[in-house]
Amino acid sequence: MGFYFAQLLTGLANASSLFLIACGLSIIFGVTRIVNFAHGSFYMIGAYLAYTLVTTLPHGIFGFWFSVVVAALIVGVVGLLIELTILRRIYHAPELFQLVATFGVVLIIQDVALAIWGAEDLLGPRAPGLDRAVRIMGEPIPEYDLALILIGPLVLAGIWVLFHRTRWGVLVRAATQDREMVDALGVNQAWLFSGVFVLGSALAGLGGALQIPREAVSLQMDLSVIGEAFVVVVIGGMGSVAGAFVAAVLISVLNAFAILVFPQISIVLPFVVMAVVLIVRPYGLFGKPGSEHGGAEEPEQPLRLLSPQATMVLMALVMVLAASPAVVSEFSTTLLVDVMVATLFAVSLHFMMGLGGMVSFGHAAYFGVGAYGAAMTVKYLGLGMLPAMAIGPLAAAGAALVFGWFCVRLSGVYLAMLTLAAAQILWGVTFQWQEFAGGDDGILGVWPDKWASDDWIYFYVAFVLCVGGIWLMRRVAHAPFGYGLRGIRDSAIRAEALGMDVKFHQWMGFTLAGAVAGLAGAVFAFSKGSVFPDVLGIGQSVDGLIMVLLGGIHALAGPIFGAGVFVLIEDWVLKLDYWRFIFGAIILLVVLLAPDGVAGGVDRLLRALGLRKERES
Repeated sequence: MGFYFAQLLTGLANASSLFLIACGLSIIFGVTRIVNFAHGSFYMIGAYLAYTLVTTLPHGIFGFWFSVVVAALIVGVVGLLIELTILRRIYHAPELFQLVATFGVVLIIQDVALAIWGAEDLLGPRAPGLDRAVRIMGEPIPEYDLALILIGPLVLAGIWVLFHRTRWGVLVRAATQDREMVDALGVNQAWLFSGVFVLGSALAGLGGALQIPREAVSLQMDLSVIGEAFVVVVIGGMGSVAGAFVAAVLISVLNAFAILVFPQISIVLPFVVMAVVLIVRPYGLFGKPGSEHGGAEEPEQPLRLLSPQATMVLMALVMVLAASPAVVSEFSTTLLVDVMVATLFAVSLHFMMGLGGMVSFGHAAYFGVGAYGAAMTVKYLGLGMLPAMAIGPLAAAGAALVFGWFCVRLSGVYLAMLTLAAAQILWGVTFQWQEFAGGDDGILGVWPDKWASDDWIYFYVAFVLCVGGIWLMRRVAHAPFGYGLRGIRDSAIRAEALGMDVKFHQWMGFTLAGAVAGLAGAVFAFSKGSVFPDVLGIGQSVDGLIMVLLGGIHALAGPIFGAGVFVLIEDWVLKLDYWRFIFGAIILLVVLLAPDGVAGGVDRLLRALGLRKERES
């Protein structure tokens, strides 16, 4: 009995740490509606700053706790600077812009931390006065864990007092409920948002600072914690501090006991719980209808067919691409295959988001299922490349059909987070299932058939499949089905009034996008000769989002331009020192200075050359 009680206390200690970061994230979203992927970076900065202060200032109880508090305050100031310079410009942008912009901040902060503190993990000292263990029911419990169990509820109580007993707190709660009404009453929303961001950032920094006696400070802390923080916020209900506390306790305690029963499930348990909660209660445990929406999206122009002149230019570019293996090196041929795969993946994501209005943070799930489906067809069924390339997209379509049935019943951030949960669950299964999926060793030996083993021959295989998939997506976009998706995106109520089966239409669009992403994954698997779990990971999904953003989300040609630019920039930047900083800066420049992306610039160029007519008013 004592052992299980000790596990409960461990879970509660972890819950307090998780609550601190999730609480700040929930407060920021509740007021600003920013999907802040950089919140994990504030957590990491808090840990690094606390380590530096604790190891520099005189040792002792005062020195340790003073360092923790100062680190949290400094992180609050850092958060204020980021809010003033970057985030204030994108409060009314779609969730995609917010997510990608804050991911750019993540990349920049990672390299800044690398330059200041180095790449090695840093081991912080134990907390003075709390460096021993006490026995409870015969089991040793660290004193510091007991302190954390107390700190979590104290912070919750302090936030409750701040929000219910101060004028500023009342304004914050009012903005969470109705920002437009608060603005109409004359409240300076800009400074209100800044204050909220300082508070949320400081809480994340406090959570990181309190972790230095428990774990090593490393550059991986930001991404390792942000996934669970998002899960806690979504389960509790976006914007609900009490919900974040309950969800943190639920996730941490379940995880503490799941490790004893079924250790392999711990890696995906938070996402499983989130998926179940969202399916049963779409707004989270304490959320309210309407809390799923981010900033108001800008209205999009109607789709326009290319002019005959622009079509000729496009066909000429395709012919140049087809002839490229005869004039470029083998390395360039391989790079062009990567560009085509990335383009097809980005086009499939753009179809779901740009036309269907269904934001996905986990589109890599279907890319990965297509890749693994093709690889397993070769490994276990002994079939050749072409049958495997047919089975891969079918497997991805099946996965999208299952997950899409649940996802399309949600909207906004909750839909996006459920897609992320699906991707993480699939990633966890492939990562843990060593006997069937190869675990973290992946599946090797997935090479093209003999007749396609030469690089230039496989280039043409990829060319036919990828260009064919892109052409299919464009045809569907201009077909009645595509126009129906756009109508549902713009006004689901009006589309339903016209007799459309809204959810079925979205479900089929979701499935089609997944199938095309699976085709890209199958081509990718044979081009690399192997498949690893990272093809299902968050990084792959974020890459797709960045490609769509770089190209321009409001144009069908956007993902085509974005994928090409992304792969070429990535190939160049990865060779440089501090490539994350450079890449993150490029992302921020695009978000802030060119929100219409490369496609917007090309469109203006075509109009200047007379290859595209101005849209009639």
